[in-house]
Amino acid sequence: MIDGIAPGWLWLIGGLLLLMAELIAPGVFLLFIGAAAMITGVFVLLFGLGLAPALALFALYTAVAVLIGRKVYANQAVNSPDPLLNDRGARLIGRVVTATSPIDASHGRVRVGDSEWSARGGPAAAGDQVRITGVDGNCLRVEIERSLPPA
Repeated sequence: MIDGIAPGWLWLIGGLLLLMAELIAPGVFLLFIGAAAMITGVFVLLFGLGLAPALALFALYTAVAVLIGRKVYANQAVNSPDPLLNDRGARLIGRVVTATSPIDASHGRVRVGDSEWSARGGPAAAGDQVRITGVDGNCLRVEIERSLPPA
């Protein structure tokens, strides 16, 4: 007992504080630790467990809660009307842009909107129109844009 508060109640209060912290800073991590702390508190209250068994139960319950949570959240696919929303490079594939410096197999630059990106592929001279065909990290793969000759 700490100042008249049974250890089981301290586990319950700690678990509740962790659950409240999850509401303030969501990340789905504190949820499992808070649940494990609350279950540990119930067992400490029911069976009068000491500190060592309580810590062992807490570790066990945390591991089990995390495993269950991973299984639950891994099966929840996010269906989005725009799956490339947070992948700016992938959204650029297929766009025709202008080379700002000569492009070869190892380096070059292209203007995309109001910014410049590293590019490789080509070959293309500065000012040529190129089509973005892929993305390697923050470097765009490009090929020269072919156009039909005038009739």
